Amino acid sequence: MVFFSSISRAISCSVRKTMNTHYRKSRFLSNIPENTVYGGPKQQNPNQRVTLTTLRQKYKKGEPITMVTGYDYPSGVHIDMAGIDICLVGDSASMVVHGHDTTLPITLDEMLVHCRAVARGAKRPLLVGDLPFGTYESSTKQAVDTAVRVLKEGGMDAIKLEGGAPSRITAAKAIVEAGIAVIGHVGLTPQAISVLGGFRPQGRNIESAVKVVETAMALQEAGCFSVVLECVPAPVGAAATSALQIPTIGIGAGPFCSGQVLVYHDLLGMMQHPHHAKVTPKFCKQFGRVGDVINKALLEYKEEVTNGSFPSSAHSPYKIGAADMDGFLNELQKLGFSDAASAAAAAAEKIQTS
Repeated sequence: MVFFSSISRAISCSVRKTMNTHYRKSRFLSNIPENTVYGGPKQQNPNQRVTLTTLRQKYKKGEPITMVTGYDYPSGVHIDMAGIDICLVGDSASMVVHGHDTTLPITLDEMLVHCRAVARGAKRPLLVGDLPFGTYESSTKQAVDTAVRVLKEGGMDAIKLEGGAPSRITAAKAIVEAGIAVIGHVGLTPQAISVLGGFRPQGRNIESAVKVVETAMALQEAGCFSVVLECVPAPVGAAATSALQIPTIGIGAGPFCSGQVLVYHDLLGMMQHPHHAKVTPKFCKQFGRVGDVINKALLEYKEEVTNGSFPSSAHSPYKIGAADMDGFLNELQKLGFSDAASAAAAAAEKIQTS
């Protein structure tokens, strides 16, 4: 027994050493960077993940809820780092990313690409994916199938759909009953611009104002956990917020909602361009002028490449040893590449001098 015990301990020790050696080797051979410039964002603590419970608690305490749209990995990372509560992968991508004049052209497959990219970068916020036009209006089955894809293939936590018509209220109810969290959307519903006659504010007369509140109530009854109010007068936003028992998220709906949402590109002042100037809404506050910074940087880059000042030695960090350099020049001469050898020697001298 002592003999077998000794053998067992020896084998166990050998296995541990082999595993440790394998780990060290794989650690250095792995193509997954470790704490390098390519390391990416820091992982968030799972306990800090925003959930529906988090939002309900904030709503109960009267704490404003923050939402921002995101469309790709970088925007997801920035939204995550800022501690925003909800990241909405909006069909507004059709306009601010794809350059269309409306939200109508974007497809479900395109939306799923945006969803997956955002989900890789935003680990803390509640992730909500918009159901694009034409993917949920035909039947409750179509609506549920689309919502399921947004969660399973897009990595979202919930979906948003534009309410208004009874069929859309029914779709919201069916999606909730399928076990998927839903945010409703009333007021200016961009997918309905053909009926609304363009991007027009709603709730500006008695009938329209009452309809905003009633539609929001219907979405609540359908099981939505929140409702977006877009482009309505502040008193109408306040009335809907008071009437509902779920949070309202305003966008051009005044300061009395339970929270606010803005489009990423709009709030950053990201695109100083005629098309974007045409579609940037009046209610948006630019918290930065990132577009000007981007334009300046691109012009400086072009200028420095043109005049030869970039890249300098400071941005040519990779070195070759003197012995290897001599060997390299000799090999070039043997291959008949005399001009290449001269160019390499001149470059090495210039880099050393600078």
